[in-house]
Amino acid sequence: MNTTTSSADPSMASTSTSHSGQRDQRSDSAMMAVARRQQWQDFVFHRLTQAFSLLVLVALAGIIVSLFINAWPTFKTFGLSFLWTVEWDIVNEQYGAAIAIVGTLLSAGIAMLFGVPLAFGIALFLTETCPVWLRRPLGTAIELLAAVPSIIYGMFGLFVFAPVFADHFQMPVRELMMGMPLIGWLFGGAPNGLGILAAGIILAFMVLPFIAAVMRDVFEITPPILRESAYGLGCTTWEVVAKVVLPYTQKGVIGGIMLGLGRALGETMAVTFVIGNANRLPTSLFSPGTSIASVLANEFGEAEGLHFNTLFALGFLLFCITFVVLALAKWMIIRAEKAKGV
Repeated sequence: MNTTTSSADPSMASTSTSHSGQRDQRSDSAMMAVARRQQWQDFVFHRLTQAFSLLVLVALAGIIVSLFINAWPTFKTFGLSFLWTVEWDIVNEQYGAAIAIVGTLLSAGIAMLFGVPLAFGIALFLTETCPVWLRRPLGTAIELLAAVPSIIYGMFGLFVFAPVFADHFQMPVRELMMGMPLIGWLFGGAPNGLGILAAGIILAFMVLPFIAAVMRDVFEITPPILRESAYGLGCTTWEVVAKVVLPYTQKGVIGGIMLGLGRALGETMAVTFVIGNANRLPTSLFSPGTSIASVLANEFGEAEGLHFNTLFALGFLLFCITFVVLALAKWMIIRAEKAKGV
């Protein structure tokens, strides 16, 4: 009996070893199949995301090229003088972009002058001092402002804001400031509620929710331990924000401001309603003016020939202005990062 058992053991061991080897082979094959599948998935994912990124670049390049091709007859006719010429004569085909450029920069600058401090205050209140029960509804209300269509802001500005602005701000301020030296000329013009200042204020309402939402989000990502450490050292809320939160979130804050500035530069319908649409250089904050976007909205439907090409030239200039602004913002961020490194 023992002999039989002992003689059977080697065969059973060899059979067990064979089965174990087969299982190992199947396991290795399965692992190799999983590795190949994962490799293929990574390859597809990489190429797909790369295609998405290249699609954006191709679309951007297509926009630039199409704008420049259609604008070339204007640049060829007027040269660089197109940038500082103030004449806009459709009948005699004499065009200049200076009035539209000045109106665009002034209205956007006024919008940022009002919008950035308000957005900063809102974001600071929501993240630092707002009661918990009020934080969510107030934040939602700010975000809802960003969803309001621009034409609604324009209608509000023309039919509601402009009359109130003329009666309760422009007229009293004009009477008070007109006789003052040096700054009196800023408040001249007809107090009808329309003009560069009105357009800037409406734009400030439009860019406010974008800047405030971005600032609030970046303020919230500041590690709580940094805040608590600063408060533990005896810092006030302002000192915590100025010395801890702002340096930590500098990139996000600048990005939010640039996002708002980009919308202010390119806003069309709201500005068209309240800027006054006068093709002359503004002589005061109350005087009417125009912007690149409002010129495009008002004249594109009836443009033909060189007039059509000139509107494309204005669009190309607006693109260049936006690009320069974003490049300056990027340069500011890089310079700040280098200063931190030093």
